[in-house]
Amino acid sequence: MVESNGSLDLLFAALADTTRREILAQVAEIGRSIGEIAEHYKLTFAAISKHILVLERANLVVKHRRGKEQVVTMVPRTLGIAQAHIARYAQIWGDRFDQLEDVLKEDSSHE
Repeated sequence: MVESNGSLDLLFAALADTTRREILAQVAEIGRSIGEIAEHYKLTFAAISKHILVLERANLVVKHRRGKEQVVTMVPRTLGIAQAHIARYAQIWGDRFDQLEDVLKEDSSHE
C-alpha cells in the first residue's frame, strides 16, 4: 500500500486544520448534509464548502445527492493510509528504544 507523496501531503494538510477534523468527526458515523454540518459553525456556507472540498481532494470524504441536498460521508480507508504511515515511524522508534534498553541493561550488568 504505497501512496504517492502528493496524496500524503493532501491527507495530512487536510487533517492539520481543526475545523476539518471536526467535520470529519461529524460525518464519521453517519452522512450529513452540508447544511447540517454548517449549523455547528459561525462560518458561511461557502467556507464550510471549501473545507469539505479540501477533505474531498484528500479522499477523506465523498459527497452524494440526497434529494436537493449534498450529503457528506467519510472514507475510512484513507485514515488507514495515514495510520499505516505513522505506524512505520512508531515501529522505528520502538525498535530504537528497545535497543537503548538493551544497551542500558548491558551497561548496568558490568557495574
